[in-house]
Amino acid sequence: MNTASFTQKRRFIVKLGKMLHKFGTPSYRLEAHLENLATFFGLKASFIITPTALTFVIWTEGHEDEYTHAARVSPGELDLGALAHTDELVDKLTDYTITLEQADIALDKIANMPNPYNRLATGGAFAMSGGAFAMLMGTSWNDVLWSTLLSTVVYLFVLWAEKSRRVSHMLEPVVAVVAAVLACAISAYIDPGINIRMVVLSAIIVFIPGLALTLGLAELSARHLVSGTARVMDALMLLFKLYFGAFLGIAVGFALFGQADFIAPEPIPKWTAWLAIAILCMSLIIIFRTKAKHALWSVIAGFVAYAASILGAMYLDYALGTFIGAFAVGVYSNFFTRAANAPACIVAMQGLIVLVPGSKTYIGLNSLISGQEFVASTGIGQQTFLIFMSLVAGLIFANVALPPKKSL
Repeated sequence: MNTASFTQKRRFIVKLGKMLHKFGTPSYRLEAHLENLATFFGLKASFIITPTALTFVIWTEGHEDEYTHAARVSPGELDLGALAHTDELVDKLTDYTITLEQADIALDKIANMPNPYNRLATGGAFAMSGGAFAMLMGTSWNDVLWSTLLSTVVYLFVLWAEKSRRVSHMLEPVVAVVAAVLACAISAYIDPGINIRMVVLSAIIVFIPGLALTLGLAELSARHLVSGTARVMDALMLLFKLYFGAFLGIAVGFALFGQADFIAPEPIPKWTAWLAIAILCMSLIIIFRTKAKHALWSVIAGFVAYAASILGAMYLDYALGTFIGAFAVGVYSNFFTRAANAPACIVAMQGLIVLVPGSKTYIGLNSLISGQEFVASTGIGQQTFLIFMSLVAGLIFANVALPPKKSL
């Protein structure tokens, strides 16, 4: 192998690794994907991927050429559309449909692609996600309405954070404080029938790191100890910031507006949970920038997760119902890779978000610190732990039952 060929290939591997990390690919999947590509190029390689650092070591068979690259990076955010485009590009490269030079140019174009959904659509998705979560928790139409409106306010801060570095660094606690203060004002002056803590949780549900916690545990189960530990600790710190912001905001709100007597409204019908799943999944399609051709697959993933978990809970324990749901999502996502020739995580993320106990973790933290529960729950800490373990176990068993076709 000549030096020019080696240089071209290792540059492409490094660029691809950085892009896939930026798009939120879990470390164990990213390392496996890059190793497969290096093997295709006839190279040897070793990768150490963590949420904040990337290390690439690439060499030829006889060590005639060797290259090491280390980079400090920021944790990636999910961009499932760009992830799908990148996967299609690598498929074309490995099928010899395009040359390495063409793939390198196309990779730059993917990196510079604008958001396929405009800001109005994204704002609507934020609003729908908050309202859908309140609906899924089975509280009241009052909570659904105010959660939707406060989620819209939260999105305005997200837009502000895109233009201000100071706001972006303190975004999570700030949105929690603002949502909590506004919820207290609504309760005092407009609608005493809202569950303040539930409305605050629903308004900031997009930031609750249940998915990150689950991915971190999945990385730990795959023996990616450094990356898994870092991801879990980052998720816990984010959870603490959100809870402190909500705790502070409610305290300030009560001091400013007083504490109104709660008037319990009529609960919403149970069948609305299915409507909530549809709304939540459609909003996540926009938030995660999923390609239009994968949208229906993604919505079905949410229903598969919810239906399987409900059926499992009817005959088994609640946490084991989550195991059934995760197993169904894993099998469905691996089937998706075979049918659509796309990464399994495109639909797996949708199903996992329906199942992950990020909200239960927040509720448990509230009960631990304040001694108050804002939804009926018993043994919340034990439930949360069992749900996490059931999610990871369900995905592992699913990969055994129907092995994934792709490394992503």
